[in-house]
Amino acid sequence: MPLDLARPPELPADASEQERALAEENARLRRICAALMERVESGGMAGGAPYGAFEHSVLLAEQVRERTETLQRTLEALRRAKAEAEAANHSKTRFLAAVSHDLLQPLNAARLFASALDTHPLPEASQRLVGNIGRSLKDVESLLGTLVDISRLDAGVLEPDIAPFPVATLLDTLAEEYRQMAAARGLELRYVPSGAVVESDLALLARVVRNFLTNAIRYTESGRVLLGCRRHPEGLEILVGDTGPGIPEAQREEIFLEFRRAGARRDSPDRGLGLGLAIVDRIAGMLGHPVRLASRPGHGSLFSLRVPYGRLATSRPAATVNRSVEDRVLAGRRVWVIDDDPGICEGMVALLEGWGCRAHAAATPARLAGEGPPDVLLVDYHLEAGLDGLEVAARLREEWPDLPVVVITANHDAVLTSRARALGYGCLLKPLKPLRLRMMLTTLLGPALVPPGDQR
Repeated sequence: MPLDLARPPELPADASEQERALAEENARLRRICAALMERVESGGMAGGAPYGAFEHSVLLAEQVRERTETLQRTLEALRRAKAEAEAANHSKTRFLAAVSHDLLQPLNAARLFASALDTHPLPEASQRLVGNIGRSLKDVESLLGTLVDISRLDAGVLEPDIAPFPVATLLDTLAEEYRQMAAARGLELRYVPSGAVVESDLALLARVVRNFLTNAIRYTESGRVLLGCRRHPEGLEILVGDTGPGIPEAQREEIFLEFRRAGARRDSPDRGLGLGLAIVDRIAGMLGHPVRLASRPGHGSLFSLRVPYGRLATSRPAATVNRSVEDRVLAGRRVWVIDDDPGICEGMVALLEGWGCRAHAAATPARLAGEGPPDVLLVDYHLEAGLDGLEVAARLREEWPDLPVVVITANHDAVLTSRARALGYGCLLKPLKPLRLRMMLTTLLGPALVPPGDQR
């Protein structure tokens, strides 16, 4: 029966005393219940039915519960999707790293052969073909390096290796390298050296400046390109300017996005992927180096990066070494090359002998035991039988404690370069750039020159 608070049930005439007492208690409870109901109805929705506010509250609570459960299921699905995406991204990064290592081995050998062939006297037509081969290989290297870099940056697995170094160790090499590229395009590269010491990741900083120089040469039809530095109290500003077409103000933020490119020269063979400045933006953000762009359409552009100053433990002025001095330093030097790739061994021997060195290459030091003590060791990091170049160098240094060592690797891990630097070794990345190798060998073997550190 429905509860009727207005009419309590009637007692029979012969009801006992106990039943009458219970009836009175029941009536009292009904009055209390009626008062509570009136309080609820007066505090609820206007004109609502009895228990309206209570029923509305129950309905709202049920809706909240259902929506909370739906939200939890959605969040769980998003977490699973994010985990799957991150796993796929890391898998892609590992795949690209493995593929790039396998691709860099034959590419490195091809560049060594091309560089060695370039040192031989050849007919003019053949010389042009060799130059075209070298430029094509450099383009392949640049594209492959760009893809690997953007993948590593996206995956967050690229850790900077911060250390102090003279900025000249980076810019001198880049100026020499890009001066030839600029001349091939009919441009003049002006370089203003600097004796400042900065603190950064040399390899990542080199990638940024390379992108600036590559774009300056790519987009400049005529005139010149400038590479130099400007001192500020808060850091050294590395500048790359050009006399190209300039960049409209509306595009100055857009060009730092992926796959965004301005109009390249029509005769430019290396049009790129439009990832160079996207990589610059991410590396600069990771290193904390502010990037600045100033441009006047029709007059040119100026890209710059501000790098904090550093301090070397022992600082000596950098020596300028010309080609004739390099030839004298390298002539007759015995160079051991340890690499498990026969093509790279053959290419390194051809390149080094073209510089006047006595080069010997093998997969293990035991196979070079009869060649006489080395003046310098060039060793790959990844070797056969699970060995690495640091272990091999350490064993050889037990016999020759002062042996200069250069570790050559396709592994861009900052931990590896830090280990090599802590041991006093030079470090070069594949594909090997012959000019950098020559400068490092001259620095290692020449008298009174600055220790090389990392020239990646």
